[in-house]
Amino acid sequence: MYKIAKRCVDFIISLLVLPFLAILIVVIGIAIKLDDKGPVFYFDSRIGYHGKIFKMLKFRSMKVNAPDLRYADGSTYNSEEDPRVTRIGRFLRKTSLDEVPQFLNVLKGDMAFIGPRPDSAFYLNEYTDEERVILNVRPGITGYNQVINRNAVGTKEKLQNDIYYVNHMSFLLDMKIIIMTVKNVLFSKNVYRDENDNGQVTERRDERRPKK
Repeated sequence: MYKIAKRCVDFIISLLVLPFLAILIVVIGIAIKLDDKGPVFYFDSRIGYHGKIFKMLKFRSMKVNAPDLRYADGSTYNSEEDPRVTRIGRFLRKTSLDEVPQFLNVLKGDMAFIGPRPDSAFYLNEYTDEERVILNVRPGITGYNQVINRNAVGTKEKLQNDIYYVNHMSFLLDMKIIIMTVKNVLFSKNVYRDENDNGQVTERRDERRPKK
């Protein structure tokens, strides 16, 4: 019953957000176009429910054709001084407004409001048997790892937090995550990861990778 109720709440919330999202698309879309004239949206292949690959939607925060830089553990490189990020993109990331279009993914059923943050599609075959438990729930816009670490940890630590959430899912935990999410966004907590973490940063090459 929890999972059914959770999906119903997600659907209702995403419907209520649609008018707000429409306004944001106009305002942020104009800002992005004025900044570098590139696409407003960025579609990224992510791992979804039961391992199904889906296209996650975001407002584009990087320059067109920016290289895909990653840490040694496969997690995405992020830094406050990242030259790939546009001027408006820095604001979008700091306020998490770049993630708001994902309510359309929630409405479609690819994602939930709360759940494990979806990993990049190429990582699907890297999961251990223990880690694959996170595929039993829909990935979320926000989640347990997001509120305690956000972008400040590597892939393996993030996955352990996702496993904890899946094994302890409840309405009470979800309410705590919502409250902590609001707090983190207001105070811009853990937006960036320590640049010295996990050693060398390298570019991942994939000709099928969409523009950011």
